[in-house]
Amino acid sequence: MARAEEREPARGGTARAPAPIEVQPQVAAPRVKGALLWGLARISIGWLFLWAFLDKAFALGFSTGRLEDGTIDFFAKGQAWLNGGSPTAGVFAYALKGPFKGLYQAIGNVTMTAQGPVANPPAWVDWVYMLSMLLIGLGLISGVMTRIAAFGGIVWMAIFYTATSIWPEFNPFVDDHVVYAIVLAGLTAIDAGRYLGLGGYWERLPIVQRHPILR
Repeated sequence: MARAEEREPARGGTARAPAPIEVQPQVAAPRVKGALLWGLARISIGWLFLWAFLDKAFALGFSTGRLEDGTIDFFAKGQAWLNGGSPTAGVFAYALKGPFKGLYQAIGNVTMTAQGPVANPPAWVDWVYMLSMLLIGLGLISGVMTRIAAFGGIVWMAIFYTATSIWPEFNPFVDDHVVYAIVLAGLTAIDAGRYLGLGGYWERLPIVQRHPILR
């Protein structure tokens, strides 16, 4: 019977056992009390942003496209963003107030005429506003990139508050913009995209695990 040869380590070296590969077990995220309610809150606020985009883009007859007699002029020329309208001109011309009014009037190129204020905001302002409304809305509704979407929503709530709500009409300092900002902060704190959304699948992607800000 042939005897198996014993392998000797190479000269000048020692045999090393391969390093064990550590596998990190995936730990399920703790269930948050009222998770479904947080999911509904996320979707509801996301719909507010998405609807702002849709109504301004197509003049669907809510804040854009409704005539004085109450009829709706869908996709109205000069009102729908996709038909030559500006989604921000009305706010710049008529809704600004408070200590930052002059700053926002300068951004919106507001001039005073005999017929009243006229705003001619630059194209980049309209593009930033509309793309923000679209992406924030889609992010919150789907639960994908909820942290970035919620942060963007908080930024816009701060802009709306300082541009149109200082000081609130029916409260010394709190209005709906403040409440929405607090809720959006809560959504990021509990990773609410996991509830009634795709966040649970999204956060398991390798790139999201490497960069938690994408959750």
